[in-house]
Parts: sequence; structure tokens; C-alpha cells
Amino acid sequence: MYKPILISLIVLLLIFFSVIFALTNMNNERIYSNIAIMNIDVSNLTKEEARKKLTDILNEKLKEDIILKKDKYETCINANQIDGNFDIDSAIDKAYNVGKDGNIITNNYGILFAKLFGKKLECNFNYKEDVLDKKITDIATKMPNAFKDNSYYIEGENLVIVKGTEGQQINKTELEKEIINKIKDIQSNENMIEFPTETIKPSSIDLVQIRSEIYKEAQDAYISENPTTVHADITGIDFAISMEEAKQLLAENEKEYMIPLKITKPNITLKELGKEAFPNKLATYTTRYNPTNRNRSNNVELSTKKINGVILMPEEVFSYNKTVGERTITKGYKEAGAYAGGKVIQDVGGGVCQTSSTLYNVALLANLEIVDRTNHQFLTSYVAEGRDATVTWGGIDFKFKNTRTYPIKIEAKAKNGICEMSIYGIEEKKEYKVEIQSVVKTYIPYTTKYEYDSNLKNGEEVIMQNGYEGCTCETYRILKSNGKIVSKTLLSKDSYDSLPMIIKKGEKLK
Repeated sequence: MYKPILISLIVLLLIFFSVIFALTNMNNERIYSNIAIMNIDVSNLTKEEARKKLTDILNEKLKEDIILKKDKYETCINANQIDGNFDIDSAIDKAYNVGKDGNIITNNYGILFAKLFGKKLECNFNYKEDVLDKKITDIATKMPNAFKDNSYYIEGENLVIVKGTEGQQINKTELEKEIINKIKDIQSNENMIEFPTETIKPSSIDLVQIRSEIYKEAQDAYISENPTTVHADITGIDFAISMEEAKQLLAENEKEYMIPLKITKPNITLKELGKEAFPNKLATYTTRYNPTNRNRSNNVELSTKKINGVILMPEEVFSYNKTVGERTITKGYKEAGAYAGGKVIQDVGGGVCQTSSTLYNVALLANLEIVDRTNHQFLTSYVAEGRDATVTWGGIDFKFKNTRTYPIKIEAKAKNGICEMSIYGIEEKKEYKVEIQSVVKTYIPYTTKYEYDSNLKNGEEVIMQNGYEGCTCETYRILKSNGKIVSKTLLSKDSYDSLPMIIKKGEKLK
């Protein structure tokens, strides 16, 4: 008889204290105790206090360099380079709503559970997967003993096939996962990752496939009317030797193979149509280089010649690497300054990124679609932030598409310290004035690194590399008509590392 009454009293007391507990916490504008986000305690903080605490801690994590290493090769990456950010607001909302977004029973349970056992919440990390993928691709091409696949290009009247080499290939999926996990692990001070790699052998060279890709029938250029249509000339290309003879050439163990081509020239070319096909200068852009730096000047001028005269039909895509080809000593390129692993090094072809960057800008001003473009790791001296385009052979390419109605022709020249590129074609019925705007969002101060050298006197210092600031920026393409803005399109969000100052110091490591 008394048992049901006792149970009823207990239930009533529980309800009573639950209501009192709920009413007590009803107007609580703070996060309840024993709640953490990314292992950062946010107990008893308001939303704004929690936001400031997380922002201060997590923003520092975004700046931290992660060292990527394989044997003696070393480089670095950080979250800012891949436009990384933590979704702090969503995480704070989840923490704040613990014990507040349900009914009395679930709210009380949530508060008590957090008090007794703690509540740990994650903070989503967002980043640009394509940018990280490109950076890993760039790292992979610069890594010593890197795997190189078979490749080919046309040089004059010869097909040059470059034999691939066995080497180390980065497991991109695994490395991406390790980088993101390292960024998200804010408790760890260990910021080094060993490249996950595997040894890869190149596949056999497929001559049948290569021939099918280069084969073309000759065709004359002409212009038809109503509507005006420009038809491009096509140079006929085929092997000048039989397939069996070509296979015999490949039987030799060489680094490169040269297969003679049968080139059939059209009787009339677009170039011969001249101003009839390309009457209007659609855009022009110039950059400057130091002509006294002979090696770098050579590379700029040589790569510019490869681009000069290129014609693109509507919807055709320009590839910098396919047009310019591999940059090697045998092709006339020389060693010049380039960036690798946070240092300025001497690299064959150093300087060709100036031609790709000049071309990028003229393509923007001609209102063409950019298909593939990557910014440098560091700011360049020849174009403003957000307006560069880096390239590496076998890795990062620069591509754009002729999205205009008519064919275009690129005229490029580099001489006496000036690299100039122009694009010619037929004006559209509606043309726009194009402006490019780069907006710096933040500056990144440079650090100073010491390299100890026992050959120097104790305390003696020698500056090996000057430091430069980095930055984050946004770049827009603005279209104007009659002086009024028609559209403003975001082209890219870029991050440039600061270049560390490197000082050799006369002091032995203790």
C-alpha cells in the first residue's frame, strides 16, 4: 500500500527538482561547465568569450608550418596555403546549446552528463582540396628520385619521346590525410611528416596511342561569311617512318627517342590571312626582368619564343607545358634562381614562371576562361600578389581556354628586360573593359632561421637569404561597360608564405 505512494512521492520530487534545476538554468547565457571544443575548455564562457578564445588558439595553429620530409629533402606547408579554416561558430553553437535545445528532461540530462563525464566537441576544418592536391603534386615533382612517367612533345619535324624513370611516388591520399590530421591535432607539438611513398616503374611506351594522338590531316585556313567564321589551317602530322621502324628505335636503351615526322604544310595558314583573321588587339600585358642576369633572361626569352605565334580556335585549351616543352640544358635552358623548400636555389629553367605569369595576365585581360592556374609559394617581384601563375614540368601546368567566338593569336616577345604578350582576334559584338583587382587581406611576417657554422668565428653572422613578408589575398576580374561595372568575379583566394631570413652563425651547436 505504501510502496506506490512512495514511488509517486519520489517521482514528484524528481519532477519538482528537475523543474527547479531547469528554471535555475533557464536564463543562463553561458556555456555549461565541463564542455570542451577541440580539447579547449569553454566552460562558463559566453559565446563571444568562447569565440575569442578559440579564434586566438586555432588561428595560431593555421600559421604553423608542417615539415614534410623524405630522406634529405624537406619542405613545408601550412593551413593558410590551402585556405584552411575552422568552423568555430558552428562548434560554439553546439557547445552553447548543450542543455538548452531540448525539453526539461533532456536538457537536465545533458547538463548533468556534461558535469559528471565531460562533453568534448569537434570543430569542422574546411580547406580547398584542389589547392592541397596541386601543392602535393608540386612537391612530388621536386622530390629527389621522383617517379617520372613517359611523355612526349613535337620539336620541329621530330617527335621527342622522353622515357620515364623509376622512382618514388607520393601516396597523395595518405599524405593529404596526414596533413589534415596534423592541422586538426592542436595538442601536439610534433609538426613533422615523413612522406608516404612507394617505388613506381613507368609503363611501356605505347607508340600506337601516341601516333593516334598526334595524327592530323592537312587543311587550309579560310574565312566564311554570314555569319563570319574563321576556319583554322591544320598542319598534317604523321610518322615519317613505319611503325616497325619506330619500334626498333625504342628498342635502344636511351633517355629520349626522336622519331622523324612527315609534316604536310597547308597552302594557306591563318598567319597568312593576317589582319583579316586577327584585326584587333584584344589585350596586352608586360612585365620586367633584369637583363644583366643572363641565365634567367635566356630562360624568359627562350620560353617566350615558344609561345609566340600560337593560335587557339574557339573552345581550344592552351597548355603552357605542352607548348613550351621540357626545360632542359639540351633545349638551351640554363640554371637560374627558383624557390624550393623555403630557399632560393639554382634550377634549370628558373624564370619561366615569369612568362606563364605574363601570359596569365593577358589571358585575364582578354576575358578568357582560366582552366588551371596555381600561385607561387612566395610572392614574385614581377607581378602583383594574386596575379602570378607557377609551372613545373611534369607537375603544375597553366591552362586557359579560348571562350571567344573567333580564333585568337598570341604575340609574345622578350628583349632588353621587357616581356610583352598580346592577344589578337576579332572583337565580339559586345566587348568589355577588363580590370584586375588584387586585395591583400593579411600580411604574414617572416621569421629568422639560424644555421650554425663552425667555420665562422664565434658570434660572427652572415646573411645567406633576406626575408620577405607573405600575405593572403583575393583577386577579382571586373568587367565594365560605358564606365559602369557590369560584373565583379572572384578569380582566386591565394596565400603566399613569408620567405625566412637565413643567417649563418659562428657558433657550434651545444
